[in-house]
Amino acid sequence: MLRFKSLGSGSSGNATLVEAQSGAHTTRLLIDCGLRLRDLEARLVEAGTSAQAMDAIFITHEHGDHIGCARSLITRYATPLWMSQGTWFAIANEAWKPHQHRLNVARDGDKIDIGCLQINPFTVPHDAREPLQLRCTDGNRHLGVVTDLGHVSSHVVNALHGCHSLLLEANHDPDLLQASAYPSFLKQRVAGPWGHLANEAAADLLTRVKHAHLNQVIAAHLSERNNSPELARASLSRALGCTPLDIDVAHPETGSDWMQV
Repeated sequence: MLRFKSLGSGSSGNATLVEAQSGAHTTRLLIDCGLRLRDLEARLVEAGTSAQAMDAIFITHEHGDHIGCARSLITRYATPLWMSQGTWFAIANEAWKPHQHRLNVARDGDKIDIGCLQINPFTVPHDAREPLQLRCTDGNRHLGVVTDLGHVSSHVVNALHGCHSLLLEANHDPDLLQASAYPSFLKQRVAGPWGHLANEAAADLLTRVKHAHLNQVIAAHLSERNNSPELARASLSRALGCTPLDIDVAHPETGSDWMQV
């Protein structure tokens, strides 16, 4: 059995919990930990588990809303840590050096086995040193986690083919972004090819990967100022040919319910 739960998604912090169960054994992977440590610990307890129970942590890239409390977390719980070499180079400093022995380097195209879960990292176009997003599988069902990318490359499309569930960025509505109080450089960064996906770009990705067994899409990383759940749902539901209420939205503070893949 494969299931997942967003613990929070947005510019204020991102974290996703993935569980794979085989018989009596459960493997727990935390993807990103861009929250304060005490908030992350509390949300894991609310999810029915604990920070101490994590088998591994995967950091997708070095931005603060994703790496967050990672150093504090592995200091307290000695959890194995995965990230790309580029992400490590982006964060490595004196404070991180004592933890280098916990680092496991992930690369595009790798197949990484963690207990009864396999993760397959793939590169995405985003303004970070070496960003990776993930495809997760228990050998039967497949989950795609894609929360930060500026445009949809053919590599991303290929990496997500055949997924049964997607946690997918739908960051902004272009009209709301351009009318916002953001400075020009930030508008250009968000809307640019290395920034974040607009609703319609996320919808275009869905049209390219949808199939008869894609049964679940969670909209993630919504901008609080430049998007709304209603706009994201409308775009994604048109792409899938379903009703807006069939699209779930991950909340910045409450995340999502548990979703079985």
